[in-house]
Amino acid sequence: MKRRTPWITALAVWMIFFSTALVQAQEAKEVVPGPEEARPPEVGDYVIGKGDALEIYVWREPELTRQTQVRLDGMISLPLLDDIRAAGRTPMDLKNEIQKRLSEFLEQPVVSVIVTASANNKYYMVGEVNAPGEQDLIKDLTILQALARAGGLTEWANKKRIVILRRENGVEKRMVVNYNDILHGKSPEQNIYIHPNDTIVVP
Repeated sequence: MKRRTPWITALAVWMIFFSTALVQAQEAKEVVPGPEEARPPEVGDYVIGKGDALEIYVWREPELTRQTQVRLDGMISLPLLDDIRAAGRTPMDLKNEIQKRLSEFLEQPVVSVIVTASANNKYYMVGEVNAPGEQDLIKDLTILQALARAGGLTEWANKKRIVILRRENGVEKRMVVNYNDILHGKSPEQNIYIHPNDTIVVP
């Protein structure tokens, strides 16, 4: 009986994660994948996550230039500005926020935000796939390829409503794709590219 305890615990943890993902899939605003999702993610599309290492460079202000790591609460601390939310934002968005706030102290500040190390090059498969769980993200990975890497769909999967949850600039986006339409070439634009930290829910 003791040998089964770890398996029971792991199953309980996975059920909690699955239930949370389903709730998020229901609450987030639903959108139809468009041309933006039908192209590979660019560097500028990268979303900063917890644990990422950043270099904040302020031109001609060496005392404000520094390397920092995104904390578990998603924040970073900078001189003059205190805490700024970094997680869930693109480097460009964070750069603009820092420049705006520094303009209260400096005249026309020029800021660069560089992700020097990523702790979030992952995506997550949940639900009716044969190998659910965390996956390493490879370049130019499409939803069909992600499903194949997860061992394919189970016989109980709802192929018409596969949900991709994506957080952009702090907002949860819910994209619904039809597996059959993609597979048979009816809607190739639905074969979207996976971004870091995407959660794919197969009900």
